[in-house]
Amino acid sequence: MKRILALAAVLAALPSFLQAQETAASPNPQPSASAASPTPTPAASAASSSVPDEAALYALGVSAARGLDGLDLTPSEAQSVMKGFADSLANKASDVDLAATRPKIKALAEARASARLEKEKARGKAYREEAAKAKDAAAWPSGLIYTEIKAGSGDSPGASDTVKVHYRGTLVDGTEFDSSAKRGESASFPVNGVIRCWTEGLQKMKVGGKSRMVCPPEIAYGDRGAPPAIPHGATLVFDVELLEVVKATPAKGGVKTPPLRPAP
Repeated sequence: MKRILALAAVLAALPSFLQAQETAASPNPQPSASAASPTPTPAASAASSSVPDEAALYALGVSAARGLDGLDLTPSEAQSVMKGFADSLANKASDVDLAATRPKIKALAEARASARLEKEKARGKAYREEAAKAKDAAAWPSGLIYTEIKAGSGDSPGASDTVKVHYRGTLVDGTEFDSSAKRGESASFPVNGVIRCWTEGLQKMKVGGKSRMVCPPEIAYGDRGAPPAIPHGATLVFDVELLEVVKATPAKGGVKTPPLRPAP
């Protein structure tokens, strides 16, 4: 619903934008051969910048349309939306009762969001079923599918320890949504300060080891996901390399100090 409301704000601004374009001064005439300088005056610059090019206008339309991505409109439904768009810009939609139709728009958005969620969860389930059949894959009661790619050495990190890792995160279709390597630096965090899938998987690793963790939504970002990068109900795939483990410092009495959690 937030994306749809954002789209409404964009559309609401368009009539004012177009009216401003109609009342703007006409483009400056071509300078004569006797013009003293090719540098435009401030007034000329302002007039020129007020006239967008075709690419900017097209991008404006693309930006507005992306606000409707979550509705999964059919071609015929999209045509109805475009007609409403065009009629509104031409002031032909004044008889539409927006207050009366708002509940219908909300119901449509909720129904399509629910359908998209179920589709994403079904796709993730099918992927996990295949991943669990892979060589050396181990399916754990939590739903984590863990595969050791390269064995490490030494002790495994505990829940209160801090680790340094390199990782790459993808969706089940291979779309990459995060990569420490692409950022050019490793990531450090407490083992129990991340998603449950990682908290469990990291404790099975040793320094120098590499693994693949397939995480169902229940131990990742759940039904809410982390839009726009991570869809609602998404199953996630992480390739992780454990670089270092920093053991938690015991407090007085032998009790480990609680790790700081990353800021929300």
